[in-house]
Order: sequence, then structure tokens, then C-alpha cells
Amino acid sequence: MANLTQPSTSCKNVSLKTSAIFGLKLRLGDFEQARLNLSGSFRICTFKILYDYRTMQHSGLILRDKHAPFCILYLANLMIMFEQWGTDTAVFCHNTFLPGICRINPSLGLKASAVEPPGLTRRITREKFKTASDKQDEKELFDELKNRFLSFKRNTYLENMEHYQDLAKSQSPKFMVIACADSRVCPSVILGFQPGEAFMIRNVANLVPPFEHGPSETNAALEFAVNTLQVENILVIGHSCCGGIQALMSMQDVSDDSSFIKSWVRVGRNASISTKATASGLSFDQQCRHCEKESVIRSLSNLLTYPWIEERVMRETLSLHGGYYNFIDCTFEKWTVDYMARSIKGNAAIKNQSFWH
Repeated sequence: MANLTQPSTSCKNVSLKTSAIFGLKLRLGDFEQARLNLSGSFRICTFKILYDYRTMQHSGLILRDKHAPFCILYLANLMIMFEQWGTDTAVFCHNTFLPGICRINPSLGLKASAVEPPGLTRRITREKFKTASDKQDEKELFDELKNRFLSFKRNTYLENMEHYQDLAKSQSPKFMVIACADSRVCPSVILGFQPGEAFMIRNVANLVPPFEHGPSETNAALEFAVNTLQVENILVIGHSCCGGIQALMSMQDVSDDSSFIKSWVRVGRNASISTKATASGLSFDQQCRHCEKESVIRSLSNLLTYPWIEERVMRETLSLHGGYYNFIDCTFEKWTVDYMARSIKGNAAIKNQSFWH
């Protein structure tokens, strides 16, 4: 079998299924257990067949000794084809010879007994692949996530187990953070929030809809954070190069409901109107940067349309803060909004403004 020449390129159209490649039709009472390490070109680097006849005998699996060497040889040849000639050859040969093999040796399809021992076989349940490189890339990505998780567990969780056990019982965060969903803006990274310190909501363009806008995941999170967790601070963080703000500033027809993004960023329409009125002489990029900060101010104003937020701000048990993260030069602007108790909706001022660089 190993002397076959590589088939023509037409064989590339042969469907690739794990059931065909790894011989589920040839399974002798599930005797084989294959470990596959796939490279980007879907060549098999390792194909390890574990065969333990004694275990199978004791577990009640049926196997004819005379067929075992043949099947092991067959699978070993598949391995050689993959390694030397690639996917096309192995798939072509397997699909070509399998029907004849099964006709000659029908006993190759013998089934296991009714009671199958756990752990004897690692079944391959996924039947279809996009591409081999996709599969390998996905594996590498999740291997990296696994390593990060285990590092966190070893270096952080286990070192502070008592703290994490307390968090399992309850949480009392001091902050409610509203930030953009942008992958470049992670409050826990840039501001060092630790588990239990901040209750977070992230959406496109870090917008807060007004109370009359109706239910959304943002105001649901606000209600829980303020009324249940009783946070003491709400921090709205805008950022540079915000795609949501660019979409808002580019909108022509505000009645267009064809896009989820446009429907959502319309919440910040007042910020874009104000920006276009006061910064019309600036470039589009400069206008967007202006609007990125203006939208934070508008979101802070929208927070006061919620009765339970307004009440706590008036009693000074809740403070509202704005922030702007510029990841181009890695700077952060922070300010606190001081709403006068005697005219909370109409008299506002900025206090405690600072620039971190």
C-alpha cells in the first residue's frame, strides 16, 4: 500500500471526515485509540495506536486475533501516507480500499459488548473540519488560554485563596464601570481592577441610554449595581479611535434601522450634534476625538435620568466620574461631576479633574 503514487489534484475534492480517515468502520470493538497532532497542512505528526488485547478480553469485547495485525498494518500505512504524501493520497487510498476490505472481511465491523468500559476508547465525535490550519490555529489559541488560566490559578488564585473564597460568598464592589467593548480597552488591565473591585458593563462606544429609552442590558446592569450592590462610584470610560463614535459621526439618516450598530449608537446622537456644531472646522478625525469625550459627558448626564441614581447623587452616597483613555500615547484623563443639590439637573460642574501620563 505504501508504494502507491500520489493521485491527481482531482482527489483534493474528496471529503475529509474523521469517520473515514480513522476507520470507524474498521473498529474492532473499539480497540484503537489514536492521538492526533495536526500541523497547518493537516499532515499527521503522530498516530499512536494503543492495542491491549488482554483488557479487551476482560471487558467482553469481541476480537478475532487474525484480523488485529492486518488492521494495525492498515492504519500504520495510513500514517505513512499522511506523513510522506499528504492528505490527498491518504484520503484517496482509504476511500478506494475501504469498501473492498469490508466486503472481504465483514467481521472487521464487529461491535463491542453492551457494557463498554469507560476510558477504553477516546471517540472522535466531530465529523467535519473547515481546514486543518483552522483546527491547529484554534488548538494553539486555546492552549495559550489554558496556560494563562493555569498560571492565574497557580500564581494568583492559590496564593489568595481565602480572598477568592470570600468572593464566592458575596461581592461588594466600590465601582460600576461602563466601558467600550473595544478589544484594546480593558479596564481591568489599564486601571488594575482586581476581582471583586468593579462591576462592569461593556458596550459599543461606552454609551448610557437615558431612562426613557427603555430596557437594555446597560440599564439592567446599572440597576443591579446601584440598587443591589450599592456601588459608591460610577465611572464611564471613553477612548481614542473609537469605532462606535466614528459610526455615530458618519451617520446621515438617523432613522436608518437596518444596522444594529446604528440603532445603538443613536443613543449618543446629542453628542454628535453638539460636536458638529462646535467643531465643524476640524477634520473628521479631530471631530471624532471631540465626540469621544463629549459622549462621556452626555452619558453622565443620562445617568441622572434614572430616579434611583439621581436620589443617591443628591444624598452624596453615589459619585459619577468620567474618564478618557488615549491608547495612542497611553494617557488617561479623569474627572468627577459635581451636581449641585439645589438644582441637580440644571447646575453641573467638573471637579477633581486630573491627567495621568
